[in-house]
Amino acid sequence: MFDKVATLGGMWGGKSDHPLANPREMRRILSELPKDNAFKAQDEITGWLESLAGIDDFPVERLYEVAQALEEAAYPHLKRLAREYFLAARLSRSEEKRLWSINYGFWRLLSATYERCLGQVADKPRAGELPSSVLPPLTVRLIAALGAVLKWEQFHYGPMRAELWRPLGQALLAAEVAEVADKAVPLVGKTGMTSPVAEYQKVMIFQAASLGSLLPLEIEIAERLIAHFLSGFVFTRNALIDSVYWSDLELAQPPLRLARMPACATPTQRFIKPAGAHQAMLALLDTLARGGDVPAAMDLGGQYHPKLVARVLKHLASYLAPIPPQRKHDRHRVKHRMSVLHGLVNAFVVFSGEFGGRPAGLPVESWVVENVSRGGFGAVFGDVPGEWLRVGALIAMQPEGGDNWLIGVVRRYHRESENEARVGIEVLSRQANAQEVRVRSASSYGAAATTPALLLLDGNEAGELRVILPYGDFSPRESLEYAADGQRVVLDPVTLLEQTADYELARYRRSVVGVA
Repeated sequence: MFDKVATLGGMWGGKSDHPLANPREMRRILSELPKDNAFKAQDEITGWLESLAGIDDFPVERLYEVAQALEEAAYPHLKRLAREYFLAARLSRSEEKRLWSINYGFWRLLSATYERCLGQVADKPRAGELPSSVLPPLTVRLIAALGAVLKWEQFHYGPMRAELWRPLGQALLAAEVAEVADKAVPLVGKTGMTSPVAEYQKVMIFQAASLGSLLPLEIEIAERLIAHFLSGFVFTRNALIDSVYWSDLELAQPPLRLARMPACATPTQRFIKPAGAHQAMLALLDTLARGGDVPAAMDLGGQYHPKLVARVLKHLASYLAPIPPQRKHDRHRVKHRMSVLHGLVNAFVVFSGEFGGRPAGLPVESWVVENVSRGGFGAVFGDVPGEWLRVGALIAMQPEGGDNWLIGVVRRYHRESENEARVGIEVLSRQANAQEVRVRSASSYGAAATTPALLLLDGNEAGELRVILPYGDFSPRESLEYAADGQRVVLDPVTLLEQTADYELARYRRSVVGVA
């Protein structure tokens, strides 16, 4: 596509013969972008942005104008592609990677372009420099673009690049030196006004909120909730007694929990305390718990079920509390292997016992357990598994040398590099029973279709069982039944505990109703 860039030189005047250096030609290029193909349109926009990277003679004032125009042209396409990405649980790994790459690649290129512009800002500009009057919108756009890079890294569960925090800090420092850190300016795609310091606060809180246990859509909702409650946080240059997180604008270091004071105080340190934001989150949580709706004025980028919003809000209220959560159980370092099977179907096979403790032909993977606690395991693997691995994935586990299987779920997922990842696994049950269950309302018990289910035998309320079912099979109005040990057992629904793209976990009240 960009072979034409080299051949179009000389058609327009100026220091650069790049097509985008000519305003009229740029308008033509943008007007000819596909209107009904977000992939193609965004690919072209990203390509034009990439073509600017190696052009040293491109006038910086023109570069800034072009970057703004390309960002604004990209916004509707990026919004559409992001919505598709949130369905990634239903997409193939190649489709998910394509969507991720086109979004992540654009924000990396755009942030690098704005960073290049920031390096050419001067109080008394000469040729090839930008006036300091552009600092408010430039630093806002740069910080927001770097925040988008971090968000897309979080969508992919890492690796999270600490070096991004240096340009983030430098952008805010530049705005502070020019005394425009609080200057209100608009930002493409956002309602209302924002400022350099507000954008930095959003990114800092987003990083501090430990979002690695949420799904991409939940991470997106979390970012918007943070923006909604932003005014309730207190952002200071000195540590207060109730400050919770801190960062240093000069360091390539993400925000840290203020477990203890930094080794020495510096003018570039910034501190955050939840203050009124935490109380406001708890108040909304209470409203949702009592059956209330999400406030109409809250911009979450879409209409979402109150239960989904409440789940994300509960996470934020926990990690952005005056006292962040502590570990429930002590971790003990270990080093041993564990066999892993993913999905309800594979788990059903091993817990049924019909094919022995290690059925042949199942896709067993080997993970290395690094630590163990009463609640679960931390594991590492060198080769990232296939498309199934994500937060919320159901797995069956068997420690090396053991003959018992456990049932668990991936709660945290972090990619250290392209080829190494770590997961945190919650053990749901150490004893489970595979059963074929039927809906009790069926007219004929013998003829009713059956559904594979896992009955979790430990960790239940008295007289209850937790049951894992295929996605979409739980109904609050339908009882289930099955035959076991010569008895007919009825399961009456209590509540749905968890729902993912692959399975549902629900509580049922158990009772024996007769002989099978």
